[in-house]
Amino acid sequence: MAKDKAPRRPRAETPKGFRDYFGADVTERKQMLDTIAQVYEAHGFDPLETSAVETVEALGKYLPDVDRPNEGVFAWQEDEGDWLALRYDLTAPLARVAAQFRNDLPSPYRRYAMGPVWRNEKPGPGRFRQFYQCDADTVGAPSVAADAEICGMLSDALEAVGIPRGDYIVRVNNRKVLNGVMQVAGVFDPANPDHMHTERGIVLRAIDKFDKFGEPGVRALIGKGRLDESGDFTPGAGLSDEQADIVMGFMSAKRDTGAATAARLRDLVGGSVLGMEGVSELETIAELLDGQGYGSDRIVIDPSVVRGLGYYTGPVFEAELTFEILDEKGRKRQFGSVSGGGRYDDLVKRFTGQAVPATGVSIGVDRLLAALRAKGRIGGTVQGPVVVTVMDRDRMGDYLAMASELRRAGIRAEVYLGNPKNFGNQLKYADKRESPVAIIQGGDEAARGVVQIKDLVLGAKIAAQASLEEWKSQPAQVEVARTDMVATVRAMLGQNVTGA
Repeated sequence: MAKDKAPRRPRAETPKGFRDYFGADVTERKQMLDTIAQVYEAHGFDPLETSAVETVEALGKYLPDVDRPNEGVFAWQEDEGDWLALRYDLTAPLARVAAQFRNDLPSPYRRYAMGPVWRNEKPGPGRFRQFYQCDADTVGAPSVAADAEICGMLSDALEAVGIPRGDYIVRVNNRKVLNGVMQVAGVFDPANPDHMHTERGIVLRAIDKFDKFGEPGVRALIGKGRLDESGDFTPGAGLSDEQADIVMGFMSAKRDTGAATAARLRDLVGGSVLGMEGVSELETIAELLDGQGYGSDRIVIDPSVVRGLGYYTGPVFEAELTFEILDEKGRKRQFGSVSGGGRYDDLVKRFTGQAVPATGVSIGVDRLLAALRAKGRIGGTVQGPVVVTVMDRDRMGDYLAMASELRRAGIRAEVYLGNPKNFGNQLKYADKRESPVAIIQGGDEAARGVVQIKDLVLGAKIAAQASLEEWKSQPAQVEVARTDMVATVRAMLGQNVTGA
């Protein structure tokens, strides 16, 4: 009789398109988000946390490059009930909240939100199905002063977290201007927004990929289609050469000043009322920002900004980091976009039937963290806790008391809770924990009322660099009175921070 097969063990692997975040990643993200939150709160924005799950109906269908119902989201159906899905951004849930609690919230309502979002899309290098976003939005303000404030606040946030002026630029455009250009090109009819809706979506996505594909690639996508290097063919919008010329003229409309760019855009939108309205809004935004000191070294009018999401109705903006990094093949390239947003006046209207103006911005948290690492503003490692080693099992209470005393003094500390038999393993554990200091007290030290304090950072430096004479003159381990333990540890930690 054949033996039953043992049950198959589950594979210990992260699902495709997802990742795990360890100590330094989580700590650095929290520190960065705390800094951004201070900027947002200084501008009068309040925090909001929404559910990770929404109804598919509430989320709507605004993701780019999706055609099938529910594609792009992780969705499931309750027993003969609603379809539910993990949120794909933090804006769609805000629209639901603004509609659901419209009688309780102040108007305008200014909120910021931070948290993970999920997109059921094909993963790739640096492209994950779960990632963090950091948003700020104003709901209920029709004036483009709200858009200008968002752009200025985004600039402040980037500088606050360590992206210096000159290493970033916030670029501003207006979907009304682009729609005006497409109206002139015969691709958009304000009286019939569904006219050529599919073709218009292809044009928007193509323009949004200008930095990636360049002018020839964009022109191909808005024309007959594009054949990439692998041989894959992407169908185009089918615009004629004349129509494509009008759209590409819009792409190259940027001039040295905001006023000159606006003048060129006025020429391009011709008799389009909608387009002229968009140009006027851009001029107002530029004036408001200039009056607050946000010059062209920080924020510029740039017609190449489109944004891929389908719910934008007016001004759109994008923050791009302009410094160079090396890609995986060692080639220099600009870091690129870390943030984007815009006005979405129709999103809340889906719930209420009434026009509710709104504008906001979203920061890609993981990309911004990667940028800070590339600039050397954060190191990818976080100092671990002081480790109190265990020399005598029967004196665990004494060791726990030492750790508690250190924590009361504001020093991160823990007691080694593994097998204390091999003391070398305890120090190896401290190394893995990136611990700066280890506390050692055996029975002899306890009887004399002293502790041994080992400076692990200095010890590593001495072992790697110092001569024998230097090693003898700079002992990395000292014996101090038990009552002096906290003061000595604090002094060692201060030396490690300052490099003394």
